Amino acid sequence: MSSSPPLPKQPRLVLDEFEQSFGTSRGESCSHPIFAFPPNRDTLGGTAYLIVEKAGNILIDCPAWDEPNQQFLQTQGGVRSLFLTHRGGIGKVGKIQDAFKCDILIQEQEAYLLPGRSLTSFQHEFSLNSHTRAIWTAGHSPGSSCLYLGTCGGVLFSGRHLLPDRQGKPVALRTAKTFHWKRQIRQVRSLLDQFTPDTLRFICPGASIGFLRGQSKIDNAYEKLAQLDLETCLSTQPLL
Repeated sequence: MSSSPPLPKQPRLVLDEFEQSFGTSRGESCSHPIFAFPPNRDTLGGTAYLIVEKAGNILIDCPAWDEPNQQFLQTQGGVRSLFLTHRGGIGKVGKIQDAFKCDILIQEQEAYLLPGRSLTSFQHEFSLNSHTRAIWTAGHSPGSSCLYLGTCGGVLFSGRHLLPDRQGKPVALRTAKTFHWKRQIRQVRSLLDQFTPDTLRFICPGASIGFLRGQSKIDNAYEKLAQLDLETCLSTQPLL
């Protein structure tokens, strides 16, 4: 007997309207679901996310550009804005823009990587709408940035600026390719200064979600991030 090829993995619902409105202890309300795509080989196993908005969907980093993901994006209403958290999240950005005529948002120091593309670059912060803004968090790469969604208790799409460790806690990860480690740690401290436990409920990391054991988000994110010993982090040696 010949076995059938495995079915492609589908984007996973991270937060839905029911959970956001009624299923949390803090009673947050939110009118837009959030989906996580399967890890993308083109972005070294990166995880892309989609925020479904009535005014236009926001895609965070590039998912694999295959037929299932294309159909899923079409079904959800396409893409209005494509936010790139860092240069490693670029993937098939050109094909996504050609298909959906979406705007590309990227920090200005990495905009040169997309010559000939229609895009919006920003320096420190950029507001996509009344409740969503991009935040420059240099360190992992020169233009590494996070996207903050101010609803649902506060959701930070952290790219590779913050990743889960084996216990599912958010950490800054120093590798041999890290652009500027001290700057990255300063940006972690800056996030702690900007937010509170009431404004940062979740982190959706851009990689290593296998450590989240079937989840695509870190809950109680501010409290876990505040547990980091940033002074000790400064002396961390690079991973190979």
